[in-house]
Amino acid sequence: MNETRKLVAILAADVVGYSRLAGADEDRTLARFRALRSDLIDPTFAVHRGRVVKRMGDGFLVEFRSVVDAVRCAIELQNAMVERNAGVPEDRRIVFRIGIHLGDVVEESDGDLMGDGVNIAARLEGIAKPGAICLSEDAYRQVRARLDLAITDLGHTQLKNIIEPVRIYSVEVGVPAQAKSAPPPKPAAPEKPAPPPVPPRLSIAVLAFNNMSGDAEQEYFSDGISEDIITDLSKLSNLHVVARNSSFVYKKAAVSIPEVAKALGVRYVLEGSVRKAGNRVRVTAQLIDSTDGGHVWASRFDRELTDIFAIQDELTKEIVSALKCKLTMGELGRLAPRRSVNVEAYELFLRGREQALTATRSGTIGARRLLERAIAIDPNYAAAHAVIAMSHMLDYANGFSADPEQSLRIGRDMAEQAVRMDEEEPLAHLALCVAYMWSKELDKAQAEVARSLALSPNSADGLRMTAHIKIFAGDPASALEDLDVYMQRDPHYPDMALQLVADARFALGQYEQAVEAIERRLARNPQSETAYALLASCYGHLGRPEECQKAWQQAVRINPTFSMERRRRVLPFRRPEDFERRVEGLRMGGVEV
Repeated sequence: MNETRKLVAILAADVVGYSRLAGADEDRTLARFRALRSDLIDPTFAVHRGRVVKRMGDGFLVEFRSVVDAVRCAIELQNAMVERNAGVPEDRRIVFRIGIHLGDVVEESDGDLMGDGVNIAARLEGIAKPGAICLSEDAYRQVRARLDLAITDLGHTQLKNIIEPVRIYSVEVGVPAQAKSAPPPKPAAPEKPAPPPVPPRLSIAVLAFNNMSGDAEQEYFSDGISEDIITDLSKLSNLHVVARNSSFVYKKAAVSIPEVAKALGVRYVLEGSVRKAGNRVRVTAQLIDSTDGGHVWASRFDRELTDIFAIQDELTKEIVSALKCKLTMGELGRLAPRRSVNVEAYELFLRGREQALTATRSGTIGARRLLERAIAIDPNYAAAHAVIAMSHMLDYANGFSADPEQSLRIGRDMAEQAVRMDEEEPLAHLALCVAYMWSKELDKAQAEVARSLALSPNSADGLRMTAHIKIFAGDPASALEDLDVYMQRDPHYPDMALQLVADARFALGQYEQAVEAIERRLARNPQSETAYALLASCYGHLGRPEECQKAWQQAVRINPTFSMERRRRVLPFRRPEDFERRVEGLRMGGVEV
């Protein structure tokens, strides 16, 4: 038998109490575990370059080229499971325990691994607490100077069938494993959304509908229905609709409707629930006027699952009628019954869209797998093509893929295909806008985002993209105006919006205001290398070299591969001097780039 000895990082994991879970409900437990493998586990291994050596029922053994990759993978997986288990009864949660060791192994001809290296990883997994990660001293030595980890030293432990005691470290789960970094800047005061003091008369927030199916795995379905209603209402030009990002902040929270309405700057709030059982679905909804707490309208739809699109169409029209919205002829057409979509494809689309919203490497991989299954069932599903296109563009912009240029080409092709499939799909035009922007065709990008906004005037994503394009096109003052409107549509806007504000202020030479925006972003997300790089350039222009160098060092510590040369090549500035001003600021602060 041919065999090879080598030194590798080994990750061993299994499900805590799998036999108990399977004994209580074997079919459901098996279905959930298979879904996790497809949507989360396998994509996460792939992103971190892990090779699955073997699967053992509810467990798996994975080989990594480095301990850093193995630990990052383990933490991402455990953090994702915390999110997946939110709202699931404790006795039905799928929880992993993980052990990681760096050791010498024997690789057999069939790819299997044998030896103490494997045995120690398996023993570490066996003593790890539910939801935790245990590292051997050999593994910890490889990452302690490279990653910021919250570690508990468990001391030397005698592991079963291992001759010498092994020193073990437990990793705190709940934060991503980042490159070693200096302390972040002093956090700014927590931000408070600043909605308009008087909400527009025709303004609405759609809260996340409650999942009443008795199965937390169906959460994607109730969330998807809510998001589709937001999408439909966003097509109306005289109705102010709050973005999903903000209205979903109140999901599962015991909230006062008047307080939510005040925080989001709206008069009306829509809340409801979804119960999906077998081939039946029940959707209930009620529209509330926050000025007096009165119910303007309420209804219940109890239909076959195949009627889900008809339910959404009827629900949207009844809301429009209750609000007494005046519609243009074009808007009437856009609210007409939608193209029939296979229900199975629709459910895959909802799951894939949810994965794509994470904007992570593993999220894009998982999203594509689901969405590709959706278009295999329904080849003309334009929205599914658009989301796949967006995922490829994210890979390009963030350097997630091994061949970013190919990712951009694929994304552009799929976006163009989505528009050809359905000229009236706002998401398709938005995807094509993103593709044109990263292809440095800014005029075409502006035309596509304008078309997307004509079809969906309330689209927060459309407004944000308009501002993004204007920054690259050399019109930062106008971009700031668009960002003001965008932040009204999405009062709980993501931290990336503050990066765009900082980019616009920097382009205007307003370096102090740019620093303020960046510090607000870093208070939310202290692990953004792009924020630190721009902060360093601002400090250079402000004549503060010491702070410039510290900020730059922070950017490089977070992402050792961070490169201004790649950013010069990728960022689609129309005028090269707009990018070179960033490099100039770094050099003025004493940074060699």
